Amino acid sequence: MVYLMFVVGLVFLIKGADLLVDGASSVGRKFKLSPLIIGLTIVSFGTSLPELLVNIMASFSGSAGLAIGNVFGSNIANILLILGVSAMVYPLPITRNTYFSEIPFSLIATLLVGFLANASIESLGNNGDGTLLISSFDGYVLLFFFSLFLGYIYIVSKQNRDLEGEEEIKEMTWLKSAAFILLGILGLYFGGDWVVQGATEIARMLGLSESFIGLTIVAIGTSLPELVTSVIAALKRNTDIAVGNAVGSNIFNMLWILGLSAAIKPLPFEVLSNMDVFMIILASTMLIMAVAIGRRPVISRWEGLWFVLAYAAYMYFLVHRESLQAGIAG
Repeated sequence: MVYLMFVVGLVFLIKGADLLVDGASSVGRKFKLSPLIIGLTIVSFGTSLPELLVNIMASFSGSAGLAIGNVFGSNIANILLILGVSAMVYPLPITRNTYFSEIPFSLIATLLVGFLANASIESLGNNGDGTLLISSFDGYVLLFFFSLFLGYIYIVSKQNRDLEGEEEIKEMTWLKSAAFILLGILGLYFGGDWVVQGATEIARMLGLSESFIGLTIVAIGTSLPELVTSVIAALKRNTDIAVGNAVGSNIFNMLWILGLSAAIKPLPFEVLSNMDVFMIILASTMLIMAVAIGRRPVISRWEGLWFVLAYAAYMYFLVHRESLQAGIAG
């Protein structure tokens, strides 16, 4: 049943992502919004549902390592794996707004989480054992910055209201568009849940740590909607949706999902997790450099390959770190 749940979940994810991209694109066209804005809002909210579900469940059950690992691992996968694979499918042009606003905002969100987790005197005092903590107050701070990001999206959408997307987007009736979006989100929600449940159960059978499961199996599982959505968007040449979806999801993960999780219940933060924060910063830097060193603002197929190779190297590092930790614990 575990393996069946995993396979069925994958099918739901793929079909759900396809329906969501079509429905969201149609709605965006009716409102005369740019594909980038669609990716940063409707698609990002829909594809972030698996991460939100996992983190809320983890917060209530006290599985902080799973919750934090899920967010950090998903953000690394969004940049290196998702944008890397999408760029290998079709080169991804980066818009001016994405390069000068969304990517830096995502980087600032990562630095903010790292600062709050490491510099909270209150959290150290409450634990008394030197354990760091993302407190409920920190969660509200993250949610406040998320509201600023939503305000930014609103302003950008108003400025681009009269713009038509360059990509050819199929228009549907309001009812059909709504049905596609609803079915797509439901497919992503249940598909992501089943994939994570199946993968987590398999991982636990192997005796892996909670943090490792969050960074690898769960992070990849909950990032599958973003991966499938962005690859499908790249195949359809909706490249703004592919990039906006991945970058927007990173901001959603750090500010909305992690903020809401901490607001529900404070999350103990392991010092070792700072290495994963550094990896997110490194991945964001690679994304910025990929655009800066090229002749055009685009992530080429070769750069996409380097992203994927960097992600594979990070996976190897995590496995090696887990084996070391297991050896120390033994």
